[in-house]
Amino acid sequence: MITKQTPNSPIGVFDSGLGGLTVLKSLEKILPNELFIYFGDTAHVPYGTKSAEMVTLYSQHIMDFFLKYETKAVVIACNTASAVAFQHLKKNYDIPLFDVVSPSVEYSMKITKTQKIGVVGTYSTIQSGAYKRMFKQLGDSCSVQEISCPLFVPIIEEGWADSSIARDIAKIYLQDITNSNIDTLILGCTHYPIMANTIQAMLPNKIQLVYSGETVGHKLAEYLMKKNCESSLDVSRSVQFFVTDYPQKFDELGSRFLGRKLNNVTHISLL
Repeated sequence: MITKQTPNSPIGVFDSGLGGLTVLKSLEKILPNELFIYFGDTAHVPYGTKSAEMVTLYSQHIMDFFLKYETKAVVIACNTASAVAFQHLKKNYDIPLFDVVSPSVEYSMKITKTQKIGVVGTYSTIQSGAYKRMFKQLGDSCSVQEISCPLFVPIIEEGWADSSIARDIAKIYLQDITNSNIDTLILGCTHYPIMANTIQAMLPNKIQLVYSGETVGHKLAEYLMKKNCESSLDVSRSVQFFVTDYPQKFDELGSRFLGRKLNNVTHISLL
């Protein structure tokens, strides 16, 4: 399909559900004049329990959807899709594509002083080995410690990110990290920024958190500037939201992630 992207074309952002909204929030802050289309594949959430083949198939359908809107770039605001579908999508779509794994790895390599870096994520993301592979691919000799924190996502979606329950579970999960010599911790799930205060409170002050929304946002901004593809529109928080399941719950929970009420949420079927 031939598309007619212009500097004022929208930027596509997708995730299996809500977590990608934390990435969108960072993108809006870094790129305030850009138009965004957010796609939450809520009918298939979570991607973390699906096979790589199915996640890739869902991601292809979403990319085909973005083509209809002539998006000038797409951000995969999902660690699982970034880990298993990015390379396939990059080969098959002629749209600038940005994942959330590599920018966080690159940034953490720049700021670490001890060369010891931690990664917290969902079970599927940690099991995929995506972060360790990226460190190796970039030729870095950092020692990487990964910890699976599967209960963080349901806690966050229940609205308990700052609760005593969250603190107790975070203390258990992060115990090994607090006893190590890491100085940088990648939040390897786009839900986790909602729980950042609780996570930080369990860690020594020397440990700096790395947020994927910020790192991919700066990488995208750099790309748009280099390609002279920045929007000239005078807009603020202009987003269209599309979901594959009923939008009411997405609208309700999404306000916690984005920090404001979501408007213009549309239900759409991919199949």
